[in-house]
Amino acid sequence: MILETPSLTLRPFTPADADALTKNANDRRVWANLRDRFPHPYTRADAEAWIAHCAQAQPAEALAIVVDGEAAGAIGLERFGDVHRCTAEIGYWLGAAYWGRGLATEAVRALTRVGFEQLGLERIQAGIFDWNGASSRVLEKAGYAFEARMRRHVVKDGRVGDVLLYARVREDAGAAQDGARR
Repeated sequence: MILETPSLTLRPFTPADADALTKNANDRRVWANLRDRFPHPYTRADAEAWIAHCAQAQPAEALAIVVDGEAAGAIGLERFGDVHRCTAEIGYWLGAAYWGRGLATEAVRALTRVGFEQLGLERIQAGIFDWNGASSRVLEKAGYAFEARMRRHVVKDGRVGDVLLYARVREDAGAAQDGARR
């Protein structure tokens, strides 16, 4: 799957992305807002292992966010199972050099559309650490609604925090275009 938007491309990772992925992922500020399965420091070996993992997943679980030819970050949908099979969690990150330009919002909008229109999802949600206000704004601008505060739900780097649950559902996606009411 390759998605083109005005400012970026979402596409599968390739081995040629390893250097850019290492550069953009090896930042404590990026790591601080992600699950512990995202390593820090982030080495070239981590990048190569991630790219190999992504190559085996069919369909692709994660896509590179490519800006000006460089893998600037990643975005993906992780589908739930059993009775929650029409729900997925969206996750994303960008290298700090790309922050503040609306790129994460653009990527979230594009992948959310695919989730509803091509993957048959009914609900897409994201859990954001309460100290990550920028990610909350990304989701709000992409049409996601704040649903809940899960108190003391995460421990990251020795810090206990809340998780803010945002979601967008198919029926709301039909009533709104990219977060703006018609």
